[in-house]
Parts: sequence; C-alpha cells; structure tokens
Amino acid sequence: MDYTKLDHYSQVIETILSEYASLSYSYADIQSEVVSDRSRVGAASLKETRYLWMDIGWDGDRRIHGCLVHIDLIDGKIWIQRDGTEEGIAADLERAGIPKEHIVLGFRPPELRPYTGYAVA
Repeated sequence: MDYTKLDHYSQVIETILSEYASLSYSYADIQSEVVSDRSRVGAASLKETRYLWMDIGWDGDRRIHGCLVHIDLIDGKIWIQRDGTEEGIAADLERAGIPKEHIVLGFRPPELRPYTGYAVA
C-alpha cells in the first residue's frame, strides 16, 4: 500500500477519534484523549500505527481509566481491535470513504469475520 493512502487513513482515524474525544462528559470529571504510537515500526513510519481513545478521570470516588477504542494500521488495513462506541467506528470510517475491504473487525472471532461484510484479515 502506498504511503499517500496510509497517510489519508491515519488522518481519517485521528479526525474521527479526536471528534469523539472532544465531547465532554456532563456527569463526571473525565477527560478523553487520543494517543497514537508509531514506535512499533519506527517514528517516521505509518505502516503500523496504533491509535487509542482513552478516558481518564473520576466519577465521584470511582477512578475511570479505560480504552474506548483501539485501532491499528497493519499491512495497509485498519484493524478495529476494540470499539466502545454505540454505532461503531467502522461506520464512521466508511462515511469517510474507507472501503470495507480495508477495514477488519479484529474484535470479532476470525471464523465470523467472513459474515461481517468487512475484510477477514
């Protein structure tokens, strides 16, 4: 896969996750942030990049620290490893023009992926 397409995919992922993370919680002191990590291959490489949407804070006296969405770019495909959104990040990616055959629902068991309409791997 060419780096122009990988750069586009990276920008789309960061934009979608940043839009979600910018929504504030009305009931608790929780901050959202988007984390990207390119260290798996090298700082300048988009070939394999990890994106996390994290929530950190307090809901009363209960500590909140968790990953709502985890996406990896692996071999030119977008692997959704965890999706805590209501509608699903895959739908957002499709609306942004990412073809279904470049999206893998990694949180689905491999034997069920052929029936999802998305890439199997």
